[in-house]
Amino acid sequence: MRLLQTSSLLLVSWLVLTSCASSQPTVSSNKTESPWQNLVASSSVFRQNHTGFALYDIEKQEMVAEYQSDRYFTPASNTKLFSLYAGLCLLGDSIPALRYTTKGDSLIFWGTGDPNLLHPDMPASNVFNFLKTWRGHLFYYPHNYLGKRFGPGWSWGDYPDYYQCELSALPLYGNFVRFTNNNVSPRIFKDSLRTAGWSDEFKLSRDEFTNGFYSTGWPSKSFSEDIPFHITSQLTAQLLADTLKKEVRLFPKMAMGRNFSTLPGLPVDTVYRRMLQVSDNMLAEQIMLMCASKLDTNNTGFDMKMGIDYVKKNFLTDLPDEPIWEDGSGLSRYNLFTPRSMVKLLQKIYAKVPQQERLFGLMSIGGKAGTIKNQYKSQVPFIFAKTGSLSNVYCLSGYLRTKKGKVLIFSMMNGNFISKTAVIRAEVERILRDIYEKY
Repeated sequence: MRLLQTSSLLLVSWLVLTSCASSQPTVSSNKTESPWQNLVASSSVFRQNHTGFALYDIEKQEMVAEYQSDRYFTPASNTKLFSLYAGLCLLGDSIPALRYTTKGDSLIFWGTGDPNLLHPDMPASNVFNFLKTWRGHLFYYPHNYLGKRFGPGWSWGDYPDYYQCELSALPLYGNFVRFTNNNVSPRIFKDSLRTAGWSDEFKLSRDEFTNGFYSTGWPSKSFSEDIPFHITSQLTAQLLADTLKKEVRLFPKMAMGRNFSTLPGLPVDTVYRRMLQVSDNMLAEQIMLMCASKLDTNNTGFDMKMGIDYVKKNFLTDLPDEPIWEDGSGLSRYNLFTPRSMVKLLQKIYAKVPQQERLFGLMSIGGKAGTIKNQYKSQVPFIFAKTGSLSNVYCLSGYLRTKKGKVLIFSMMNGNFISKTAVIRAEVERILRDIYEKY
């Protein structure tokens, strides 16, 4: 009996010890522990965070530092790197701007997801002139987008915020209204603004399911504010008619088939660059919709999931960990990626765009352009990356060129922190600067 009790006690003790050991944060296996791995692991700033890190040497073709690189993190706008890769795989050199067919003197057209038509921050699209100069009747076919107005896991309460425009097959004006002191664009909304009450703070907003806009307070200085509008097929036709100065009618739902032409649009890099540098959510989402539309060869309809599933199945099966990928921009908190998968993705992007000048020019550039223009300041830029920020989330993934000229790929992902994002951001910069100086 005593022998049995002793054996049972030893078994319980062993189970407790192994359970405790397995619950501790782990460092991914590595041949030699690197100093940068230690910098991350020992950081007092990251002490209460979930933090993961991976560093890859392109010349050596090996991972040189890892810390919890196999853990999943909410990537926020690091998701846009997946959208970039999808576009590189599917879209070619120019945006597929519009699909159309003709019947007699009638032009029947439908959207591909191209976000550029009449967008105030993008170059002029040739779609406008194409429609403007058509001599016959114009019919808009609105039935090919099968998705919802928002992506899965988005905050539906953010519907009036500039960063969460509705999804659509044929965006116009960026799918938002731009209000300034002296102008409203598109002009069709100029009489839609009302005063809702007084407040010390000036704020614009919108009714959720209508395009009734309202303000509280009064602007004390010049302002420019973008508010998404609520999209309907009728509104799209009305906006086009108002801008083109021509009647645009809706075309009934029917099988459109394969007999169509595609109008090419802007160079893809024009869209990729703005999407990555200013972290434009609308462009990122529409890139994924364009990818899905490209797959819709029979014009039976498309949605976001179609594009994501296709890219995962055909181009991303070699990632170390399966990506939990739900939208194009990273607004969804359902997205989950690991740092080592982010590094592998960046390797694949590097292989697709081997010209460093082109690839690095698309990214946010430390001290120079995009969301990191006020960080990583140096006479010669050395960080070319994509940020990712949500509340309690900060990620940075991209390329680092060391003082010795070596090119590294890195991913630093942080989540579940309660300190200010600026503190986390500064610590990430400290570690990456150390790598830049010493690697």
